[in-house]
Amino acid sequence: MYTQAMDTMGKEPADGQKPVRSADEMRLQERFDARIDAGDFIEAKDWMPEHYRKTLLRQISQHAHSEIVGMLPEGNWITRAPTLKRKAILLAKVQDEGGHGLYLYAAAETLGSSRDQMLDALHTGKAKYSSIFNYPTLTWADIGTIGWLVDGAAIMNQVPICRCSYAPYARAMIRICREESFHQRQGYGSLLTMMQHGTPEQKAMVQDAVDRWWWPSIMMFGPPDDQSPNSAQSMRWGIKRVSNDELRQKFVDAAVEQAKVLGVTLPDPELKWNDERQAHDFGAIDWSEFWRVIGGDGPCNRERLGARVKAWEDGAWVREAALAHAGKHQTMKEAA
Repeated sequence: MYTQAMDTMGKEPADGQKPVRSADEMRLQERFDARIDAGDFIEAKDWMPEHYRKTLLRQISQHAHSEIVGMLPEGNWITRAPTLKRKAILLAKVQDEGGHGLYLYAAAETLGSSRDQMLDALHTGKAKYSSIFNYPTLTWADIGTIGWLVDGAAIMNQVPICRCSYAPYARAMIRICREESFHQRQGYGSLLTMMQHGTPEQKAMVQDAVDRWWWPSIMMFGPPDDQSPNSAQSMRWGIKRVSNDELRQKFVDAAVEQAKVLGVTLPDPELKWNDERQAHDFGAIDWSEFWRVIGGDGPCNRERLGARVKAWEDGAWVREAALAHAGKHQTMKEAA
């Protein structure tokens, strides 16, 4: 769902010297640049600059990690869903997110990294995932709010990636975005039911969830454009199509109107319509919180990573059995 990687990745090491490139490499670079300028898609077997490959691998793998880790806050509520219908919806959604992770790991593997390498980077803390998943889900209203705000922000961020210059990533995103749109509608529908037919306590629960998730949701688009040096190159390559600030503004404008229908108040006293800009002004974002959570000091960072490591270790016997089974069949095939 989530593509903060291009904005939070570390800088490439530099020794003060540019690598020397051969004439053939320079011709390949020129052809690559011409294809990017023409809006062509780059396939896995096409030549590409190494930094383009590394940028994509980092972003796609961290996007995949976010889908997998993102199953945890919602999976926590499957056994406590208020009705059988809501339980079935939540089960389907968590299953979708697992599938999204698999699509994205497969796309990242086309760039030359194995899934084991990517997961090792996640488990050892070398790779990041979206900061939004390091917040707790305290009540059932959080599940609907995640669907409305978090998945809504994800859709806003990810629809442009369906036109990403790297074709395997773009193709994966088409299905992912379609499914995310259902998730957003399901979450919004759940909140609407609570606000229209719920008790005063349930309505207060929804408002409390919105108060807690609003600011982390608008942080999902990454830091301001003037503090996001990696975005310019990603946009030049066609990996990213719309800037952080543009996406954030579109999300805020849409959420304000949706909040009016729900009957909830967005927790920003500075939020107001600017007739000159034809857009909503909103308050200052606490970026110190964003970087603190990205850095590993969020409410649930250790819990989330610990759960993923435990799941990997507990599943070791399944992977070993599958490899043994495949090896046995290969031996029988060769002997036949």
